[in-house]
Amino acid sequence: MAERDSPVLVADVGGTNTRVALARGRTLVAASTERFRNAEYSGLDAVLQAFLERHRTLPERAAIALAGPVRGTQAEMTNLGWQVDASALAQATGMAEIALLNDLQAQGHALAHLPETHLRRLRTGTPEAGPKLVIGLGTGVNAAPVYAAGAGHIVPPAEAGHIHLPLRGDMDYRLADWLIARRGFASVEDVLSGAGLARLYAFHAQEAKTGRTFDAAQIMAAMEGGDALAQATGRHYVRLLAHVTADLALITLPFGGVYFIGGVARAFAPWLERFGFESAFTDMGRFSDLVTRFPVAIVEDDYAALSGCAAYLQAH
Repeated sequence: MAERDSPVLVADVGGTNTRVALARGRTLVAASTERFRNAEYSGLDAVLQAFLERHRTLPERAAIALAGPVRGTQAEMTNLGWQVDASALAQATGMAEIALLNDLQAQGHALAHLPETHLRRLRTGTPEAGPKLVIGLGTGVNAAPVYAAGAGHIVPPAEAGHIHLPLRGDMDYRLADWLIARRGFASVEDVLSGAGLARLYAFHAQEAKTGRTFDAAQIMAAMEGGDALAQATGRHYVRLLAHVTADLALITLPFGGVYFIGGVARAFAPWLERFGFESAFTDMGRFSDLVTRFPVAIVEDDYAALSGCAAYLQAH
């Protein structure tokens, strides 16, 4: 069997769970995907060793997506406390080559290979060949452009969730002042992450002088139940998300489409049309006609990061 047809190991390391699978080419091997609870293991090396022992295999190559900053062969899981070193991991597992990717980079490598059934289209735009933009909304917020390059793609790392929150109108400026007083800075992640949604609700509760605090799950349930304060928070969230997305789109010109990933994005999917995402996204003044051309979709594939790791290995 040719080396490039040999099975490879792919993994997606989150704050709570790690998914691991085998892949051939860009295709995950049927029934090979397993989920491990990180709290039950001392580190990623122990997770991978358990997987390899169970499957009685030792692939030569691996690609691992991590929810944290990656610098070359080093990564830090900020919400988990794991330090990951590719060389040490290779030595511990016996694999010859291990590549580390930020989880958003892995999602970017998957975009070109996702079937239409794994996408929820929000707007069709005018799709054409060109860069794509992937935006992650979950425990954190990040975004990265995806550029075609030879047989694969280039997905540069970024920390786009830490940029300034776009502000329009008195309420946004009051929100920014409120965030600065509590966070020292009014960033996109401070509002659009899961914890950020809870902050946005707390701001609206203060504005309404109710003093209530809800977490993200409670807010979503209250929105579904018709609660006025929760729905006002949701509308504000959707408008800010649309403005951030349009700003990033004007930077990257994603004629190939904008793709949201992450649990918060999927949770808000039914509310985006209802709360005016389209009108806010295209409200960019003299640049509105340009922004209108960009397609937007939500990725509904929980295993896209694993497929992205496989695509990365196939191209490298």
